[in-house]
Amino acid sequence: MIRSRTGTIRRLLRAAALVAVVAGIPASSLAAEILLNPDPFAGSTALTPPGRQIVGGEPFISFDLAADSFLIDLAAFGPYGFGTPLSLANGEISGIPTSGANIIVLRTFDNDGDPATPFGAGSAATLIANTVTSPGAGFFIYFNQGLNLPRLVFSTDLDSSDADLKIIARFTNMVGGQALLSDFNAANFQAVPEPGTALLLVTGMALAWRRRVRS
Repeated sequence: MIRSRTGTIRRLLRAAALVAVVAGIPASSLAAEILLNPDPFAGSTALTPPGRQIVGGEPFISFDLAADSFLIDLAAFGPYGFGTPLSLANGEISGIPTSGANIIVLRTFDNDGDPATPFGAGSAATLIANTVTSPGAGFFIYFNQGLNLPRLVFSTDLDSSDADLKIIARFTNMVGGQALLSDFNAANFQAVPEPGTALLLVTGMALAWRRRVRS
């Protein structure tokens, strides 16, 4: 589900980084990306049965909130209705907007006032669905009570309590770190443009740099 930069995207990103450095743009702005790809439900029958299906088997990752970012491959998640612009909402459930956000960091850690009952991906998704009123696919981060760490989840519809879910990753370096969720921000999520768009961006930057050198 999570892969390092590979193939065409890796070459394009490296080319973009090179051009950025030459043009005087800080290379750190392109560093520490984690590509989310391919289709989140590939190889699963989750989309076939009625009702909510939760697909696990997520990778365990260490994530640096200050430096790392997820690159969301629109070719993989776009077919489910996920797209740009990316809009992140971070807060307790009472502060989550009813529409507009397609990435939610949930800082409510329990849904029934009883810490002895599990608060998992399904519970978090239902809590979000009871607040969000505008249908649409999206991601959310919640803190799993049983595992004592946050997990990143993709939902086919943030507005539906029946939406299928795919656990994208668990953050193993954030055990017991409920307070760390407040540090997730928009810079931690980026959309990967289609290769043609990225190539045009790199080419345009290169041409601009060449004109600047010649002048």
